[in-house]
Amino acid sequence: MRYDRLDVWVLSKDLSVDVYRQLADLQDFGFKNQITRSALSIPSNIAEGAERLGDKERRNFFNYAKGSAGEFRTQVIIGVEIGYIHQELGSKWIATSERLARMLGAFIVKLT
Repeated sequence: MRYDRLDVWVLSKDLSVDVYRQLADLQDFGFKNQITRSALSIPSNIAEGAERLGDKERRNFFNYAKGSAGEFRTQVIIGVEIGYIHQELGSKWIATSERLARMLGAFIVKLT
C-alpha cells in the first residue's frame, strides 16, 4: 500500500503543512508545539500504518491517526476561543479534521 497515493494521507499532509505555515509566528510555543504535533501525527501514523504488513497493525495506526484528528480538532476549538486562530481558518481546519476522521473510520472498518 503506497501511503503517498492515499487521498487521506494527502489531505492530512496538506493540513499539517497549512498548520505549520499559519502558526509560524505564534509566540505561545507550548500551544504551537502541541497543535503542530497533533496535526503532524495524522499523516505520520497513516504512513506508518500503510507500511505495516498486517491488517491488525494497520488498523492500530489508522486508529492512532483518527485519535490525533480528534486531538487536533480540540486544540483548534481552543485556539479559536482564545484568539490564536481566526474563526474562518478554525472552521476550515475542523471540517478537514472531521473529514479525515470519517475517511480513517472507513479504512478501519474495511480492515476489520
